[in-house]
Amino acid sequence: MSVDTSGPAAALARMAAIQSTIASVSGGARTQTAAATGASSFDSVYGAALEGVDGSADLGAGSFGGGTDVGSRAVAAAKKYLGVPYVWGGTSPSGLDCSGLVQRAYGDVGVRLPRVAADQAREGTAVPDLAHAQPGDLLAFNSPVTHIAIYLGDGKMIAAPKRGDVVKVQDVYKTPSAIRRIGPTVAEGVPGVGVAAMTGGVGAVSGSGAPTGLQQLFSAATARYGLPAGLLDAVAKAESGYNTRAVSGAGAQGLMQLMPATARGLGVDPFDPAQAVDGAARMLKRDLSRFGRLDLAVAAYNAGAGAVQRYGGIPPYAETQQYVRRVLGTLGVS
Repeated sequence: MSVDTSGPAAALARMAAIQSTIASVSGGARTQTAAATGASSFDSVYGAALEGVDGSADLGAGSFGGGTDVGSRAVAAAKKYLGVPYVWGGTSPSGLDCSGLVQRAYGDVGVRLPRVAADQAREGTAVPDLAHAQPGDLLAFNSPVTHIAIYLGDGKMIAAPKRGDVVKVQDVYKTPSAIRRIGPTVAEGVPGVGVAAMTGGVGAVSGSGAPTGLQQLFSAATARYGLPAGLLDAVAKAESGYNTRAVSGAGAQGLMQLMPATARGLGVDPFDPAQAVDGAARMLKRDLSRFGRLDLAVAAYNAGAGAVQRYGGIPPYAETQQYVRRVLGTLGVS
């Protein structure tokens, strides 16, 4: 017996799944308002960029201060393994070596790193010295690299030091031979995906029309922020047709068509696909929480949250109304 995946019943099922996700996003974000940042936070910059909307930050301060979002979450993940015995070659909670701890902590937050310390010390971007290091940065030691740890800040690091010891917090006891920042510039959970693959120059194209590399970025950010499945893909398709170098007449940039001021508020490079997707995901999560409706969050992405609030719904702009229909149509809902 065949199953109808395109009729009204299927559309209703998709809408029910999306509404369930929105409810989860809204509920989870409200618990974070106590962590809202001050006047220099993303919330205030984003509000000013998108028509001056104020409000409590739906995304915690950890996303924008005290280290990269990914780095801060990796620190929290690494701390779960405090006290785990050092085991050479260990990669499980029953035993970890130095690079096993790093790989596992970052793997817990969706970033796939190489297995050995020397390779991990070439990932991400270089940090010039310890004075510029942030929580989550990788500290490599010796040349060639034979040991690696995760920086915690204030001259401390978490590491699996040696045989007979356990995962623990230590002082940074000597100058690292390399410091590497693993942040949104790394395709999280997507090892070896380069810009060519993301722009369609290399690799297969998914069923949605997006290059496989971009699909992987969409999936990772969707899981990271709890967004409705397919939303980031649909927005990217409507915004730029998956063109990572697109620039609109109004000055919107990159795959997700972020305005320069908005990109600065998000702390992302709009032309870097991984950063752009991460920034767009945060915006959509915020507006799903604020408005509690998919169509209004999509409208806010196009016209600004201020316009949605001012009109009490989708603004009466032909472009925005067509945009919302296009995105929802791609998702198969109305």
